[in-house]
Amino acid sequence: MALALTILGFVLGAMPWAVWLGQWGLKKDIRTYGDHNPGAFNMLRAGGVMWGGLAIALEIGKGALPVGLASTVFGVDGWGLVACAVAPVIGHAFSPFLGFKGGKAIAVTFGTWIGLTLWTVPLVSALSLVVWYRLLTVSGWAVMGALACMALFFVLTPTPWEHWAAFAVQVGVLVYRHRADLRQPLRLRALAKREAAG
Repeated sequence: MALALTILGFVLGAMPWAVWLGQWGLKKDIRTYGDHNPGAFNMLRAGGVMWGGLAIALEIGKGALPVGLASTVFGVDGWGLVACAVAPVIGHAFSPFLGFKGGKAIAVTFGTWIGLTLWTVPLVSALSLVVWYRLLTVSGWAVMGALACMALFFVLTPTPWEHWAAFAVQVGVLVYRHRADLRQPLRLRALAKREAAG
C-alpha cells in the first residue's frame, strides 16, 4: 500500500495543473508570467483570483490527498510514510509532464502537511510565510524563513521521526528549486523601500 500511494503521490504531484488550466481555460502559457515558474502563483498573475485560487487548491490537493490516505486511512508509517510525503513534492518539482522542469513546490508541500497533520503545521507554515513575505524582498528567502519556523515548531512539539525525515527531504527540494532566489542578498523590504526613496 505504501508503494502504491507513493507512486500515486508522484503522479499526482507531477500533474502541472496550473499550466494545463492556463492552456485550457485562459489560452495562455502561464510560464511567460512572473518568474516563469509553472506553478499556481503564476496562474494567479495570469488569470486572477478565480483561476489562481483553483490552481492553488488543485496543487494543495495533489499533496494532501495521497498523504492523507497514507497517514489517516491506511495507517502507513515508517519509511513508507516518508516516501508518500515526499513523492508529490518531487513529482511537482521534477515533473515528467514538463520535461522534468517543474515548479517551486510551495503549494504541494503545504498540501502534504495537511495530509500529515491536518491543520497544525499548515497553520504555522502559512502564517510564517505571510510574515516573511512581508518582511523580505526575495520570495525564496521568505520560503526559507517559513521552513525555519516549521523546524522550530517541530523542536518545540512532539514530532514523529517520519515527519522530520520528510521535512528534511522537502527542504532539500525547496532549496534546489529556489536556488536562483537564494543567490540574491537577504534584504528587508522596509530597508529596500527606504533606500529607493532616498
